[in-house]
Amino acid sequence: MEHFYLVANPSKKGAVQVGKEIKEYLCARGATCEGSIQERRREGAAYGYTDKRRIPPKTQCVITLGGDGTLIQAARDLVDLQLPMIGINMGNLGYLTQIAYGEALSPMLDALLTDNFHLEKRMMLEGMVRGERGIALNDIVLTRKDVMQVLKFQVYVNGELLSEYTADGMIVATPTGSTAYNLSAGGPIVTPGAEMIVLTPICSHSISSRSIILSHHDQVGIRVMENAGQRQMAVFDGDQVMALEAGELLTVGESGSYTMLIQMKNVPFLENIRKKLARV
Repeated sequence: MEHFYLVANPSKKGAVQVGKEIKEYLCARGATCEGSIQERRREGAAYGYTDKRRIPPKTQCVITLGGDGTLIQAARDLVDLQLPMIGINMGNLGYLTQIAYGEALSPMLDALLTDNFHLEKRMMLEGMVRGERGIALNDIVLTRKDVMQVLKFQVYVNGELLSEYTADGMIVATPTGSTAYNLSAGGPIVTPGAEMIVLTPICSHSISSRSIILSHHDQVGIRVMENAGQRQMAVFDGDQVMALEAGELLTVGESGSYTMLIQMKNVPFLENIRKKLARV
């Protein structure tokens, strides 16, 4: 590859400086490297943090500097471009990023320049409320908006009632998102190359309430029931929020778009999980 674009999260210590070092290294070897500082979300903007209109048409790879959150935001903002992405972790725990802050950059950059890597396709979810759409790489979560009261809602799969829940919410996760909120809520870890949907209730008021694994072809519907004095919302990857009123339906299914992640470390998934969880 010869043409790169950087997305740097300025809130992460060292991200801007590392971005400069990457640009100098790539340009010194005949490549092009442009980029931007991750912006704050602006009301009414068509993107979260990175404006896809700024990405040069010749771009072949996006490098993110931050953490998993930075990479996920870039994946959502640039989903229409379907560009391969690789992340450099400037924080603590990172399941999606390839190298950590302090590791040598040159081996990774040389591998990108010589196409010495492989691509891993990650499924995404698409959710809809009242005709408004949102996309997620990790998860779409039904949760309460403010008052600390449990929610009552019904979950449907392909139009058929699965169950009625009294809980703090429901997580609809991809395999990529299985190591995020889903894992914290007691849900299963799923290998990232799988194509399936994970449903995990949050603090359910039932001892028999467990996670459910669905086919990636399934369509999930979550209908909010009457919750006295309660407001609820659907949250996409912890960022985009859609309010939900009683009786309204949140529908979730597999997106037609994917995130393409660059992989260059031949570390088995389970070994990576074991090392990451040992640090938590």
